[in-house]
Amino acid sequence: MTTLYRGMDRATLDREYNARATVPDIGPIIAEYRGRTDHARATLACHLDIPYGPTGAERLDVYPAATPGPAPVFVFIHGGYWRLLDAADSGFMAPYMTARGVCVVAVNYALAPGVTLDEITRQCRAALAWIHANIARHGGDPARIHVSGSSAGGHLAGMLIAGGDWPAAFGLPPRPVAGATLLSGLFDLEPIRLCHVNDWMALDEAAAQRNSPLLLPPPAPIPVVHSVADTETAEFKRQTHDHAAFCALAGCPTHTVVAPPGSNHFDIVFQLCDDTPLSRATLAAMEVSPQTL
Repeated sequence: MTTLYRGMDRATLDREYNARATVPDIGPIIAEYRGRTDHARATLACHLDIPYGPTGAERLDVYPAATPGPAPVFVFIHGGYWRLLDAADSGFMAPYMTARGVCVVAVNYALAPGVTLDEITRQCRAALAWIHANIARHGGDPARIHVSGSSAGGHLAGMLIAGGDWPAAFGLPPRPVAGATLLSGLFDLEPIRLCHVNDWMALDEAAAQRNSPLLLPPPAPIPVVHSVADTETAEFKRQTHDHAAFCALAGCPTHTVVAPPGSNHFDIVFQLCDDTPLSRATLAAMEVSPQTL
């Protein structure tokens, strides 16, 4: 056995980072993402496929709050191990959130292996810059942007709250977001580089380091909510634990929400769609009442 990371060999890392293997079939859950988002698009006021950059993948959907603004803004970045899904799969929480006075934005980005993780991160930061500059026209408050994501989307949201001088390159203020909700995220990419996920990510050591939120300057002291599904592997749980500790050490008010028994890597996001401990913690971080407005 050749130890590669934290005492684990390649076979163990492949198993720990094989999220699909933790459920019998992801197909019905992925279909539910699209079905719920289709319903949101059909029943809510929304502005779809707004370009935030020059390529076709650089687009986002805006679901304005159901009540007059300026509203806090919930920005969701989808998962899919950086190679699957779309903003069209990512508006499922909009009915619940918009009814509570929140403006929802679902971000799309180009997928690996067609683009690098550096480019995906750049696109998400460009989307944040667009939101800052334009969300007021949709009733959103650019001073109250709360970023969120699941799995790979949790990683990308983690990159949006990372400290450092990157905001200036996008014309953003030094503290560009007001809070975050990170679900089953990936915050240390060294094990990703060493397992099967790198077959499509093609990360070298330097790319893994510069795209690891745990290795970047810590966030500003903003509220950060973490959660990880009940049936996740030990490594996914460890990643969330380590990032929560990292944020707490940086002075962030942190809240780790215990996911429901039996919840999995793919369905944890539906906890944002109803009155649950996760949705209440997220609304509290945005200083929004969970009651229908």
